[in-house]
Amino acid sequence: VPLVESGGGLVQPGGSLTLSCAASGFSLSTYAINWYREAPGKERELVARIMRGGGRREYGDFVKGRFTISRDDAKNTGYLQMNNLNSEDTAVYRCNLAESFGLIGIRWGQGTQVTVSS
Repeated sequence: VPLVESGGGLVQPGGSLTLSCAASGFSLSTYAINWYREAPGKERELVARIMRGGGRREYGDFVKGRFTISRDDAKNTGYLQMNNLNSEDTAVYRCNLAESFGLIGIRWGQGTQVTVSS
């Protein structure tokens, strides 16, 4: 499987998680990385994205400074650090690789479930 997310799980409100998006068989460095999330009954929404080289980052309005997207091209892995989680953050989080910053690419991971509950 060329793109695999990990790091999801069950966390209490106010808790933190770090998601990883690991690529294999190709170089992650040539792509912009997007993180999206999908929750039942809701439209897919962009959580964060980072351009090649990491020089530019953008976040969904709901993030409000709680999340940080990063990448380590030497490890062929992207990350999403999430702090101060709340129940509305419960969703399947998926990484997506794009040819250019601001676009959606065709490479998707299978997703990792994040559940925020007490």
